[in-house]
Amino acid sequence: MGEELKLFGSWGSPFSRRIEIALKIKGVEYEYLEEDIFHNKSALLLKYNPVHKKVPVLVHNSKPIAESQVILEYIDETWNDNPILPRDPYKRAMARFWAKFIDEKCVPTIWKSFMSGGPEREKAHEEACELLSTLEGELKGKKFFGGETVGFVDIVASFISHWVGPVQEAAGVDVLTEDKFPMLYKWAEEFKNCPVIKENLPPRDKILAFFKARLEMLTSSYKNRV
Repeated sequence: MGEELKLFGSWGSPFSRRIEIALKIKGVEYEYLEEDIFHNKSALLLKYNPVHKKVPVLVHNSKPIAESQVILEYIDETWNDNPILPRDPYKRAMARFWAKFIDEKCVPTIWKSFMSGGPEREKAHEEACELLSTLEGELKGKKFFGGETVGFVDIVASFISHWVGPVQEAAGVDVLTEDKFPMLYKWAEEFKNCPVIKENLPPRDKILAFFKARLEMLTSSYKNRV
């Protein structure tokens, strides 16, 4: 078709990795452009996403689309093979509901349980466990959130499956463990070991090293302020 398809992303971003996974599932070829999101965002990224100024951004035939869930839906509607959202309207609505729950509730609370300290961390940890318990209930009797195959909610939840482990190790906090959440833990392992997923996730040790350095920097900064 001679289409132009570019993805602006960052190696360690769970949000841009969502888009890589979806494009690989669809079998769509694209050009990947790595962004230095902490120190030197490119002029093209700022041009294509002037509102949020962050990754991911998908550029399809010179038309930019931002925000990972919006991009995922665009991909599913543009390339029909290997659908990631259910075709049934109710199931589709429920997938959107759980994806929204993950991004608006789970992700920020889990981050807070890693990055905060003292009573604030304890409260965030309790809240994170409650939210993961809700997700655990949604998985009951299913291999993946969408059933027998990886779908929209699984892709959105990739942060929980692949990033939470090394980040909680770096922070010295246990949020997701097999003892606490056996079904969610099993899902995470199944998801990560799907060939198309496994090939498109960043190395665990690289995530661990990155967040250890970030947390040490935050701790040092906090001590200097006290």
